[in-house]
Amino acid sequence: MPFAKTSALTRPSFLFRLQQHLRIFDPILLLILFVIMCLSLLTLFSASFAFEGRFFGHLRNLSLAFLAMWMAAMVPLSWWVRLALPLFIGGLFLLFGVAAFGLIKNGARRWLDLGIVIQPSEIMKIATPMMLAAFFHRYGDYLKPRHFFGAFLILLVPFGLIVRQPDLGTATLVLISGFQVIFLAGLSWRLIIGLGVVGVVSAPFAWNFLHGYQQERILTFLNPESDALDKGFHIIQSVIAIGSGGVIGKGWLKGSQTHLQFIPERTTDFIFAAFSEEFGFIGAAILLLMYFLLIGRAFFIASHAPTLFSRLLSGSIAMQLFTYVFVNIGMVMGIVPVVGVPLPFMSYGGTALMTLALSVGILMGVNRARHLIQT
Repeated sequence: MPFAKTSALTRPSFLFRLQQHLRIFDPILLLILFVIMCLSLLTLFSASFAFEGRFFGHLRNLSLAFLAMWMAAMVPLSWWVRLALPLFIGGLFLLFGVAAFGLIKNGARRWLDLGIVIQPSEIMKIATPMMLAAFFHRYGDYLKPRHFFGAFLILLVPFGLIVRQPDLGTATLVLISGFQVIFLAGLSWRLIIGLGVVGVVSAPFAWNFLHGYQQERILTFLNPESDALDKGFHIIQSVIAIGSGGVIGKGWLKGSQTHLQFIPERTTDFIFAAFSEEFGFIGAAILLLMYFLLIGRAFFIASHAPTLFSRLLSGSIAMQLFTYVFVNIGMVMGIVPVVGVPLPFMSYGGTALMTLALSVGILMGVNRARHLIQT
């Protein structure tokens, strides 16, 4: 019957449904991340020969990160504004939980066993800037000096809790990510310069509050040869590995420093050294180009974000990605002190990778919201 034919519902094909889901992603960001992840898998396969199951663990983590990115990209911006306070408070409770009954590894209490082991300080890398962005979004048209003072108080709470673990590296990253939101909200340059002067003047006094291993890291950074077989070993060997790669590298699976295990953290914080040894200057230049494009795209999305909240949050994410890349490659090359900062989407890891994936997913959500408003 003609009526039956016109009223019959046809189920969309699998390819059509897949295309609808993939439209959630920003194609430029997705392509850049795909290249970085492929380079990561190549490097992990070579560098993880002594770590059974680490390559497949990294493949699993990347798959979960991809899923987390997709879910974050689907969340409407208005939901993130509402989730900012619960996420921030939940993160603080987890940090208090770490202080009370967290797991101790290598003399630091940074992890929490909730069936799965998590590092709550990583969550604060995104929860803190999100909370500050929501705070400024609420008072956007009526910002006064007291609001910036309140923002600094919000920022100092997670910073203080993470410093106590002790984890100065992550605490510094949380401090920087939060300060970036405050800066983007319109912090006076006079106050920024004043804070810088206070920081320089107070540095000698702050030295006495650092833990012994933190002081050793700074001294080793200034003169790694003073303890070449222990504290300075990481820096010296990573610089040797990078230099030995030359222009075109030693070739995949042929990195001597990597395979003779002279680079201790070759799958995590020092993966750039293993990568540069095997793929050389040309490979390192391609990887840096990918990060340049990733950060540039993030800043483009931030500059075109539709709301104050989305501009502040996406701008902070863009600057955070730059900080990650600069600090990680800088410490591997010996130009900044060694801290526990992974190379985004390259280093093996769980919580840090998920946090980065959520951040990029939020960027994609901001870009999607911009297109929806334009259409």
